[in-house]
Amino acid sequence: MAKFELKLPQMGESVAEATLTAWLKDVGDTIEMDEAVFEIATDKVDSEVPSEVEGVLLEKLFDIDDVIKVGQTVAVIEQEGGSEPSGTGRENQIEEIIEEVPEEAETLEKSVTQVQELVGSTAQSVADTSRFYSPLVKNIAREEGITKAELDSIAGTGNEGRVTKNDILNYIKNGKTQSTPEVKPIIKEAKTPEPIKQEARVPAEPHQITRVPSNGEDEIIPMTRMGKLIAHHMIDSISTSAHVQSFIEVDVTKVVSWRNKVKDSFLKSEGEKLTFTPIFMEAVAKALKKYPMVNISVEGDTVIRKKNINIGMAAALPDGNLIVPVIKNADQLNLVGMAKVVNDLANRARNNALKPDEIKEGTYTVTNVGSFGSVFGTPIINQPQVGILALGAIRKMPAVIETEEGDFIGIRSKMFLSHSYDHRVVNGALGGMFVKAVADYLEAWDVDREI
Repeated sequence: MAKFELKLPQMGESVAEATLTAWLKDVGDTIEMDEAVFEIATDKVDSEVPSEVEGVLLEKLFDIDDVIKVGQTVAVIEQEGGSEPSGTGRENQIEEIIEEVPEEAETLEKSVTQVQELVGSTAQSVADTSRFYSPLVKNIAREEGITKAELDSIAGTGNEGRVTKNDILNYIKNGKTQSTPEVKPIIKEAKTPEPIKQEARVPAEPHQITRVPSNGEDEIIPMTRMGKLIAHHMIDSISTSAHVQSFIEVDVTKVVSWRNKVKDSFLKSEGEKLTFTPIFMEAVAKALKKYPMVNISVEGDTVIRKKNINIGMAAALPDGNLIVPVIKNADQLNLVGMAKVVNDLANRARNNALKPDEIKEGTYTVTNVGSFGSVFGTPIINQPQVGILALGAIRKMPAVIETEEGDFIGIRSKMFLSHSYDHRVVNGALGGMFVKAVADYLEAWDVDREI
């Protein structure tokens, strides 16, 4: 019998972990190829993870509510036929690493690290005398500002003294005043020339948590899992990119007039509603084509210019959170195709039916703050992109109209475009020219254009 490791797949460029929300199969159950085995949730989307092989579920490596890193093995599936390799694989790699360990302490540390990466927690426990903490417990500790020393002081009720989710929540509920006996390591320290201590890593808090005074009449509302993850991503984006904004007012009278004229016939012929969104997306795609250095990402000291123009479309969810489905190869779509894709992604986003592939690989993002009545906004860049455009509300405004006979005041439909961009790589000239290109395209709209 061969064993297959089902790993957590990559869910998007900025997604490094996911929370296990449900097991759809039990140990011993038969699994078909492409059949869902478990469900996960990220800050962007909830999704089922299917099996890549047929077989029987042999082992579950995580519990519900555990946080799993991308690439980690979540389940082991036993396949019929085949055999497990002998004399090769991880065991041989470990033996080769150990045989090559020299006496120098620096090289020894690197070799032990390689061994630990190969055998996971088993090898880690040999060189690590600290307590084991599940990803969920470490995540709670990070969010609540609990230090490593505090975590070590919590009495665990789990197997072999392990700290469970309830243990750490009770500790927080009791005001972090729990007094516990010293926890001794379960596995003795390995005897090596220079013992290498690797503590269970609890990321440091980026800022000090401020305790807000409240009385008995205040309502305490815990943030949702998605809300907390979005908050962390927003802080990371602000600390990563040097945000600068450019604003421009656009006369969209021609766009409004044309859309009002063709929307009924468009619905009848295409079976789709024609909103303003696909029109704006077409304008952004044209501008990205004209200014490709806005369609980039930054990696260290290098710039990656993206070949494809994939526009993220921020969509509001019923719970108030946002998700960003991506219109792939937006520059290759005509207006009919753009309208169909926009409507489909928006509908499935509201119904929580997006697939993981539909929220990744975006190269630029557009958000419509005008749908909530805002005139303009200063959106935060969706990492690892370098720009995001906010569409303001369309309003009828008095404006000066220039004609050959002279200037006069008239009623025009106008809106603001707000362009936030990363000043590390996009200077003010490029940022301004890009948003001006979007405006020029909309103001020059052909009112006689046919679908």
